[in-house]
Amino acid sequence: MNCIDDKIENLKLSKSINKILKSNNIIYIKDLWTLNRKKLKELGFKDKEIKDIIISLQLQGLDLNKKIYD
Repeated sequence: MNCIDDKIENLKLSKSINKILKSNNIIYIKDLWTLNRKKLKELGFKDKEIKDIIISLQLQGLDLNKKIYD
């Protein structure tokens, strides 16, 4: 199931991660999905937060850099 048009709340990330994402106008999963680790660092995320984002995306069958897995 393709969930890239869902809101980021569906990833069940921490409130602090959601707050940073929303403050950078990242509202939908597709907005987050197009970013890479370097860009997330530039937005102010720590390594652990980036890992949490990556794991949440992978649980949805997605990966950073626009990869979709079935």
